[in-house]
Amino acid sequence: MEKQAFERPIIQKLNAGLPSKYGLARKLEPISHIDGVAISSIIKQYGSPVFIFSENTIRRTYKDAYRAFSSRYPKVQFAWSYKTNYLNAICQIFHQEGAWAEVVSGFEYDKAIANGIPSELIIFNGPDKSLEDLRKAIINGSLIHIDHFDELYDIIKLSKEMSEKPRVAIRVNMDVGIYPKWDRFGFNYENGEAWDALNRIMASKKLELVGLHTHIGTYIMSTEAYKIAASKLAKLAVDLEKKYGLAIQYIDIGGGFASKNTLRGSYYPGTDTAPSFDDFAEAITSALLSSDIKPQNLPLLILETGRALIDEAGYLAGTVLANKRLSDGRRATIIDAGVNVLFTAFWYEHDIRPVEPISEQSEDTTIYGPLCMNIDVVRYNVMFPLLKKGDHYVIRRVGAYNNTQWLQFINMRPNIVLIDKSGNLHLIRKKETLDTINSMEVIPEHLKENYYHNMATK
Repeated sequence: MEKQAFERPIIQKLNAGLPSKYGLARKLEPISHIDGVAISSIIKQYGSPVFIFSENTIRRTYKDAYRAFSSRYPKVQFAWSYKTNYLNAICQIFHQEGAWAEVVSGFEYDKAIANGIPSELIIFNGPDKSLEDLRKAIINGSLIHIDHFDELYDIIKLSKEMSEKPRVAIRVNMDVGIYPKWDRFGFNYENGEAWDALNRIMASKKLELVGLHTHIGTYIMSTEAYKIAASKLAKLAVDLEKKYGLAIQYIDIGGGFASKNTLRGSYYPGTDTAPSFDDFAEAITSALLSSDIKPQNLPLLILETGRALIDEAGYLAGTVLANKRLSDGRRATIIDAGVNVLFTAFWYEHDIRPVEPISEQSEDTTIYGPLCMNIDVVRYNVMFPLLKKGDHYVIRRVGAYNNTQWLQFINMRPNIVLIDKSGNLHLIRKKETLDTINSMEVIPEHLKENYYHNMATK
């Protein structure tokens, strides 16, 4: 007969309270498999911690988003946001589904080119485009979204030196009723700056104005904000047609859709409060279709959705390192993944679950990462089961931003694997080693002589 694991008795204050409309709190159910593959076997094969991506979930989510918009509007195009997750395998899945590439740096631009994306299907956003970047994008016929007047003047100057005609749009910031306003990027709508920029482009006669772009913020929960944004871009499009006879080819509404993650401090979970793709699509497309844009001139609708397309597909699995008691008596559990690899722990109340079956006992717990810094907190307060050293955990919805904003700090970055549509595992990014780190360093000759080595040889 197998010996049962020991669980120490605990005394816990009962506070039943009143049930919400969802009923009383339930047991935290373990997640043992992803797409039919045992998480414990993935950890055994690829180490702990390990990032895991589900190809099925990526493709299913993309198809759902595309259906929501294409069923409501005749011309729809998604562009995958490279800054959200630029692992080549992830990008290729979105490109196979039909997404263009949206990039915000020369590095990301080159990455998209290397991934085989036709240069004319790359949208180049961001405030930091060097003259070299701009020249390359102009030669390649990429879509350049101008962020500020200095960039506009650079492009006009380049256009006089080059035979190619730059294909440009402007990024527009505006008041859509949310706080904080994202007025750092692009040209302002309300103070006339956006209209001024458009007039300067048309007056130059050297640039081809093809689109209008906005990106109103991040993790937006208000569909009404997108309706306002689409309406204001449509108004600019109508004004351009009236003054110049120009029918804009596309309106790019950007991204920023909320995922199902729960923001820190939120009362209700994101799974219950985040709008669906259908909700966002209804608001945006109705604004465009109800505008004064002539039906025969309806522009292509471009969406740069990142977070909402990839968050659900990403998992981080690992191992419990230790448990301890804090000075106030609360339980603390230390896991082997910290905020250096889980950057979004600063924003979200991440859904962390046990992998193996557990008992009914749980306790108010702070979950720390392994780093020697006090801010390395994955969850400040969560009713969590009494996992022991060596037990496994898994964190859901970590697909966005963690693999682009993570750091090599104290611990090195781990393996990343993909579960394909048939349930096969693929290593898509190797874990770092000491050689990975040292290969980027150069030691001056006068520092190569080691004091301790000299002492040992005397």
